Amino acid sequence: MQIGVLGSGSWATALAKILTDNKHPIYWWVRQESVLEQLKKRRHNPQYLPSVRFDLSLLQLTTDAKEVVRNADLIVLATPSAYLQTSLEGLTAEDWKGKKVLSAIKGLIPQENILVNHYLQNKFGVPLDDYFTLLGPCHAEEVAEEKLSYLTFSGIDAAATLNIANYFATDYINTITNQDILGVQYAAVLKNIYALGAGIAHGLDYGDNFLSVYIAHAADEMASFLRQFGEEHITVGVHQGEDPITHRKRPNYAASVYLGDLLVTCYSPHSRNRRFGNMIGRGYSVKAAQLEMSMVAEGYEACRCIHAINQQDPVSIPIAEMIYKICWEGVRAEEGFKQLEQLMV
Repeated sequence: MQIGVLGSGSWATALAKILTDNKHPIYWWVRQESVLEQLKKRRHNPQYLPSVRFDLSLLQLTTDAKEVVRNADLIVLATPSAYLQTSLEGLTAEDWKGKKVLSAIKGLIPQENILVNHYLQNKFGVPLDDYFTLLGPCHAEEVAEEKLSYLTFSGIDAAATLNIANYFATDYINTITNQDILGVQYAAVLKNIYALGAGIAHGLDYGDNFLSVYIAHAADEMASFLRQFGEEHITVGVHQGEDPITHRKRPNYAASVYLGDLLVTCYSPHSRNRRFGNMIGRGYSVKAAQLEMSMVAEGYEACRCIHAINQQDPVSIPIAEMIYKICWEGVRAEEGFKQLEQLMV
């Protein structure tokens, strides 16, 4: 299977490393010609994960996304969600026919407040059967250091999902599969919002005791939202038999892609959402925090998207709503978290 990667940020670079470590040649789209030239000359991405060195014989580098889609059987989407539409400009439904898509995007399409699979289906006619997701918990920085990490792959066809996951399995990457395409994507969106809030709490000088309570309530809130959107395996400790392909326990809400990703994103210093929130808590304006960071914090746009979605079919998510108010409606962080304190009893 020929694989193409769209994106050149830290996560795209980490995924390119995993694939080429497994000796899989890839077509790799990078946005900037200068980055492409540096990759060719220095064998590393000058902007992200510069310690990772690539075997150039395994890379077909291009600034033309259409070239990647045309030549690849499996297209890995690894751009920030806010940039996906512009990244795919010029492509048509014909370009995507017969292609499988693996989304590593942890966000919603902000202009439309929809998941990536819905956007691809509406815009290019990509059927859900050909759509798969690749989610955490996994930080790009730890992939660069080859620290043991876990990736979860989701797709309707269990055998096809396992086959795709096997391309990414290494001695430092353990792969997990499930069929919960919508649930894992919503969980990835929500955990970024809650991690942004965890950063605000840290910036406001709340301690670990408060943070543990905050995350416990965030986990409960996430479970309520996922149940509202059809996720069935929410009860911790209850598994629906074993997976017929892997013969492992079927994952439930306590699995790594749900609760695990929430925990690492809230606690880890690698978390860009936590870092963004920390600056907000310390008194930075949203604009100043955005200028300070060199990477996109998905939780910022995500909280507005989730707020809009929740207006249509409301479920009680007061933490996510407060993060939205702090980021988008000018509520002071101190005041917002004073209100949240009273909810966490």
